[in-house]
Amino acid sequence: MSEHATAAFTLKSWDEKPYDERQGLPKLTRVSATKSYEGDIAGEGKLEYLMMYRDDGSATFVGLERVTGSIADLSGAFVFQHMGNFENGIAKVALSIVPGSGTEGLHQLHGEGEFAVGHQPPFKMTLDYDFK
Repeated sequence: MSEHATAAFTLKSWDEKPYDERQGLPKLTRVSATKSYEGDIAGEGKLEYLMMYRDDGSATFVGLERVTGSIADLSGAFVFQHMGNFENGIAKVALSIVPGSGTEGLHQLHGEGEFAVGHQPPFKMTLDYDFK
């Protein structure tokens, strides 16, 4: 049976640097970020994004984030895979827990989540999860 978690996160850091900019081509950037979670998910996330920006300012991005903390009453760490788009000031992200990434009480954690956020907090997300 799947459980449902809600949480709010804040960005503690965001360091974005271009790694390939060429005339007439979409800009490619790399982001290192740190997040703090509160709610059903509590703890800290370390995130790396690879982003591609279009001329209109929209972007597509992928990332991996290790979250260390707890879900409900279980502690440990796990990795989220991020797949997202940024358009009209909103980042829409689909999250999936990478199989085999859970440790300690979060061993065998599986799940899918999402968030859609603008530039101003609070940033809210949901996660449906279970242990297989």
